[in-house]
Amino acid sequence: MSTFKFLALGAVMASAATFAHAEGKLSVGAGAGWVVNPYKQYDRDVYPLPVINYEGDNFWVRGLGAGYYLWNDNADKLSIMAYYSPLHFKPGDSDSRALRRLDERRSTLMAGLSYVHNTQYGYLRTSLAADTLDNSNGIVWDLAWLYRYTNGGLTLTPGIGVEWSSENQNDYYYGVSGKESRRSGLDRYDADDGWAPYAELTATYRLSDSWSVYGSGRYTHLSDEAKDSPMVDRSWSALLSTGVTYTF
Repeated sequence: MSTFKFLALGAVMASAATFAHAEGKLSVGAGAGWVVNPYKQYDRDVYPLPVINYEGDNFWVRGLGAGYYLWNDNADKLSIMAYYSPLHFKPGDSDSRALRRLDERRSTLMAGLSYVHNTQYGYLRTSLAADTLDNSNGIVWDLAWLYRYTNGGLTLTPGIGVEWSSENQNDYYYGVSGKESRRSGLDRYDADDGWAPYAELTATYRLSDSWSVYGSGRYTHLSDEAKDSPMVDRSWSALLSTGVTYTF
């Protein structure tokens, strides 16, 4: 399944985890995610999504990521962090005869730095992370601006951003080697680095002091390097998730 950041949400995060939690409190929950992949004739993935969120003075956990604060005050938060990136390609999940003859692309553990700057007009979120498992040996930089609006029990957090992926990152997930080309009949393709803009929205509704429901979505316009790949047949990808959480 090829998911485009739980990402940022990338997160640096799972997109289900972009909403705020009171400091020192633990929230757990469960939900489901739907992914529209850009690969040719590729299955739409539906999968269970565990949610774990904790915000403390020294460390945090949000969905698929966790970090340790190097700096933490009301305005600025700088962290060393790591997150699981589920982005991958499984040949057997495609109905394309050519794509079924390609090599598998594996998910990985990304690690690096994340930074958040809060203002009265919204907040800046950015992260720089690298593959730690020698799968892509790639680097991903994510930059976004978000605004959180609260009215009673409802919180809406829209945001726009852009993600830069290095040459190694794009080539691993979208490139076609000479050996794969001969085996599949696809043109050989070497991808370069590229920029992918996106828009996201997270909504949460507090049912009680402990229970909340959430919904989250992200639409990503693929970079030219991804769109031009013979593995791809659309210019975008999308991620939706929904679920329920309990705060202790």
